[in-house]
Amino acid sequence: MPRFENPNHLYLFLVLILLILVHYYSVYRRQNKIKKFGDKSLVKDLLIDVSVWKPEVKFWLCMLSLSMFIIAYARPQFGTKIEKRDRMGIEAIIAMDVSNSMYAEDVKPNRLEKAKMMMSNMVDGMRDDKVGLIVYAGQAFTQIPITSDYVSAKMFLETISPSMISVQGTDIAEAIRLGCKSFTQQEGVARAIFLITDGEDNEGGAIDAARDAAEAGIRVYILGIGDPLGAPIPIPGTNQYIIDEEGNTVVSKLNEEMCREIARAGNGSYIFVDNSSSAQKKLSEQLDKLAKSKIESQIYSEYDEQFQGFIILGIIFLILDALFLERSSHRKLFSNLLRNREYVK
Repeated sequence: MPRFENPNHLYLFLVLILLILVHYYSVYRRQNKIKKFGDKSLVKDLLIDVSVWKPEVKFWLCMLSLSMFIIAYARPQFGTKIEKRDRMGIEAIIAMDVSNSMYAEDVKPNRLEKAKMMMSNMVDGMRDDKVGLIVYAGQAFTQIPITSDYVSAKMFLETISPSMISVQGTDIAEAIRLGCKSFTQQEGVARAIFLITDGEDNEGGAIDAARDAAEAGIRVYILGIGDPLGAPIPIPGTNQYIIDEEGNTVVSKLNEEMCREIARAGNGSYIFVDNSSSAQKKLSEQLDKLAKSKIESQIYSEYDEQFQGFIILGIIFLILDALFLERSSHRKLFSNLLRNREYVK
């Protein structure tokens, strides 16, 4: 499909419309003046060297030329195509916990925002890698399939919130299993799941899921976020905290021991996330340790510029306009003179 790099420049066609209206208004006024001057056929015979249709042709040649220049100014582009290129990188799946406990503020500004910031920084450091995004609570969903489009990945990261999943809880096992299914079918590529959690696994089975992932050649890295001593869970938009059925304030604690066990079973590493920047450094170190392999990427090539052809057409119309005379030809002028001469006799 054709597109324009600068589509706003097409508004210049409004100027052409205005010129056309002015032109035909002037033609209308000129005809009215001729009617006042005398009989139309007699005046026409007197203006023997004036052509009626040639000025119109010249005018429209000029309009066509300006139209071509405006289109060229808007930079028309055609011909996108998909190219496959081999890059040296890894495939990474980010699995983000979006349960309500991620609202806890033991890590500033809260666990969720801290995790989003870390993952955004991780994506910023990627060059030839692929990344996908999964969100999970009581269920797990693919937020963005594995891709090389880092801009889209960061955009989806920013929109993550606990309201995305109605089923609350923390099913780490389902998130790991879904992550394992989210990689490409290409062989020989280093794959890793980076799972962010506060370590509260309500459903169980996370260690077995991590072990299965490791057997499939997929490393599981756990980023445990929060305070082992725990923190209350705020209710967004209020000054209150979540309470249980007995009216007690719910305290969410980071289960570091379980995080270590999952990372160990997944042949990965456990990274403790607090208010410092040390977790970001450790994450970068783990990424660097992963062996870079050739991965095949589909890349949309840039649109080809096509403005040159419109410029050439514009110049051709200008040349035709310059060569086209407004006056009648000598042959017509001579025949009119003979006719008028006979009329006088």
